[in-house]
Amino acid sequence: MRKFLVVLDDSRECLNAMRFAAMRAAHTEAGVTILAVIPPEEFNHWIGVGDIMRQEARERIEAHFEVFAKWMRDKQGIDPELVIREGEPVAEIIAQVQEDPEVGVLVLGAGSDRKGPGPLVTQLSRNSGSLPIPITIVPGDLSKERLEEIT
Repeated sequence: MRKFLVVLDDSRECLNAMRFAAMRAAHTEAGVTILAVIPPEEFNHWIGVGDIMRQEARERIEAHFEVFAKWMRDKQGIDPELVIREGEPVAEIIAQVQEDPEVGVLVLGAGSDRKGPGPLVTQLSRNSGSLPIPITIVPGDLSKERLEEIT
């Protein structure tokens, strides 16, 4: 089975990437893996405090994931898989792509403000020639209706 890999983060454009991945998966009988990466700098504290913060980060991610997962199940008939990794986001995304041979497309949401598309899109675009799969970059300001037309 082919899967779409989409990154879960706190950005606004993440929503359109999730929608795109779920709708494409539903139309192509594929799956969706949602990847959340916890950066290492969140835990540079004493061991006990770092462990508590790590657990809290995982709980936030799981709650955020459930919102998207419910929508995917209810509206698209897709039951997504959650993967949580710890490390530098770009390195962990590339590692996930390399470790899961079923991943066929990486879906990223691009910001539409003056800051540019966002650090993940910028960094992964530079590496796109050496990735074993294509990257789909979804504009963050596309309407839900336009996304439905595209997918």
